[in-house]
Amino acid sequence: MRVTDGGKAIDVEVWNVPASLFGSFVAGIPTPLGIGKLTLADGREVPGFIAEPIAPEGATEIIELGAWRRYIASRR
Repeated sequence: MRVTDGGKAIDVEVWNVPASLFGSFVAGIPTPLGIGKLTLADGREVPGFIAEPIAPEGATEIIELGAWRRYIASRR
């Protein structure tokens, strides 16, 4: 989620999804997620998951772990 103050960079995975499959992929994304532009540390902009402002309500904060996969690993 983009914020105006604070926030931290996290690790991301960049996948190569064929254009012919992108629409069906996006159609399966549940609320409150969506697709938007992400700016990577090297300055590239890529399509990626974004979240509506309501998304953090009741969610677990994982920013200190720095990556989704590290969060999943921490739960094992």
